[in-house]
Amino acid sequence: MSIRQWVYFLFLTVIWGSSFMWIKIAVQEIGPFKVVSIRMMLAVLILFVILKARKIAAPKTWKMRGILLLQGMISATVPWVLITWAEQYIDSAVATIYNGTVPMFTMIFAHLFVRDDRMTIRKVSGLLLGFAGVIVLAQNSLFHGNVNGSASHMILLGQGAMLLAAIFYGISNVYARIKLHSVPPVFQAFYTILFAGMILWVVTPVIEFPMVLPVKPVTWMAIAWLGILGAGLSYIMFYRLLHEIGPTRVSLVTYSIPVVGVGLGVIFLKEQLSWYLIVGALLIVSGIWGVNKRQE
Repeated sequence: MSIRQWVYFLFLTVIWGSSFMWIKIAVQEIGPFKVVSIRMMLAVLILFVILKARKIAAPKTWKMRGILLLQGMISATVPWVLITWAEQYIDSAVATIYNGTVPMFTMIFAHLFVRDDRMTIRKVSGLLLGFAGVIVLAQNSLFHGNVNGSASHMILLGQGAMLLAAIFYGISNVYARIKLHSVPPVFQAFYTILFAGMILWVVTPVIEFPMVLPVKPVTWMAIAWLGILGAGLSYIMFYRLLHEIGPTRVSLVTYSIPVVGVGLGVIFLKEQLSWYLIVGALLIVSGIWGVNKRQE
């Protein structure tokens, strides 16, 4: 990858890696549907400003609107709600670990549907090496990182929701590469989140009635981070990378997210820096390097 692509990759790692912590903070005051709805509203506002500054027109055909609507549902509406709901019952570190399975699902779907993103021995080896890092991190978190007081069946459902969200991310990565390869990244980011938001802005007042806004400043700070950085600016970089380096390689950012997510627990929550984190981080970084290394 080029220097610019690596900068984008690292930016996504830091922003999305820390997003799980902010989701955990936000969902402690308001419901998951409200968190995601407000997050999408802030993302749409910042992306609208960027879109207008670049003078990019709205989608003109119903076919394109339908593609963007579906992409919005599978890349934002469903996975964001699943992740935010899950973090009511599992720790953010556990959520980041499950999110690390996205490249595995992306690789499978890409191999089936994308001609220039087939499985190779090098790719599979790198992906398995990175996944081994996720498993190592899981050893320290999956059984000791659940929210105190959560019933065992709710913890299980929370973990299942994270796995389902990872599958949706894998599908959306490949779908965007196939259907939106010639569409400007800022266009994709704005309209996918706009259409995704339209769905939630209708159903959220019904599901989480009454519509009470958060009061705590830290909750607004968390949602602002999630909306402006975690959705708005990040999605522009993500879609640009997706079409430049392919869905499998760009999805590797989710392998590095657990390093940030678990690391934040060490720094801010005073969690112990264990050998699991060190070894897991080394395996993950090695896997990312292996998949992105140029074929000699």
